[in-house]
Amino acid sequence: MSGSVDGLLDGGPGVGGAAGSPANGPADGPAEWGAMATAAGEFRLRQVRLPADLGLLTRWMNDPEVAAFWELAGPSAVTERHLRHQLDGDGRSLPCLGLLDDTPMSYWEVYRADLDPLAAHYPARPHDTGLHLLLGPAASRGRGLGTTLLTALTDRLLRERPHCERVVAEPDVRNRRSVRAFRRAGFRLAAELDLPDKRAALMVRDHTPHPA
Repeated sequence: MSGSVDGLLDGGPGVGGAAGSPANGPADGPAEWGAMATAAGEFRLRQVRLPADLGLLTRWMNDPEVAAFWELAGPSAVTERHLRHQLDGDGRSLPCLGLLDDTPMSYWEVYRADLDPLAAHYPARPHDTGLHLLLGPAASRGRGLGTTLLTALTDRLLRERPHCERVVAEPDVRNRRSVRAFRRAGFRLAAELDLPDKRAALMVRDHTPHPA
């Protein structure tokens, strides 16, 4: 699977973001961190609630621009299965709605990349945290909002999780807007990875700025 940012964002789940670990799981997750002030408004994450959020997320997943990368188009059962796999798992991946000024407008997955199948494809470090995201409403796309929110969340994540030295993402290399958004949010292109379902750009944001 893939995804986009101004187009949607990350590049979808790919091999990452499906199971869990008690450390750095939901108990210390972004849904507990409160609001983040951004130039676009007050941004916060809250954990997905089923069945309440299913209709909205199913509509987003059936948007052709989203579906091209996330590959979760279809009836609500398709989206529900994807969400349940995380919600009923061991806490390694947390599915969240992103709210801007209390209006749901994005979907995020925050996961332990070092405990995920993704770790078999790059030199993972303990407590690496991965991100997937998409911008739901079409009006939210194409204006730099993904970069703004990515920057705010990554800043907060690296502050709240002292053992996490890096945040990673693996958008599809074809998703140029997504790769550009991550770059603008302080991520660097570390490598290109051949994953089971896509060729991915491994984007990394270090706690300490990486030498140019």
